[in-house]
Amino acid sequence: MQSNLINAAASMPAKAMMPMLHGRPDYTLADALKQVSPQAQAKAKATATDFEAMFLNSMFSQMTAGVKGDGPFGDTPGTGVWRSMLTEQYSKSFAKAGGVGISNDVYRTLILQQAGHTS
Repeated sequence: MQSNLINAAASMPAKAMMPMLHGRPDYTLADALKQVSPQAQAKAKATATDFEAMFLNSMFSQMTAGVKGDGPFGDTPGTGVWRSMLTEQYSKSFAKAGGVGISNDVYRTLILQQAGHTS
């Protein structure tokens, strides 16, 4: 599994941290992180993870939309509600565990925007 930029950034001391982009040091992000407060970095991390969870929820909802009949909820009138809550929890835990990498790019973009960098 790919390393998670967000979790690595949160667990390493600021001076020892060198963010990576496609396997190479990301000096642009490192410079931007110096300009953005730790509170703003934490908020960007949470926002990026929430965004990935929303994307995954949409993806999981599409995957389970055609499932009818037998299964963990059977085929009752409340099945749709329970299935949607289950997919929401799956997506949140999947994103929190590292997801598919969308949150890394969203986090990088948010930090660069806050630091005033242009791409």
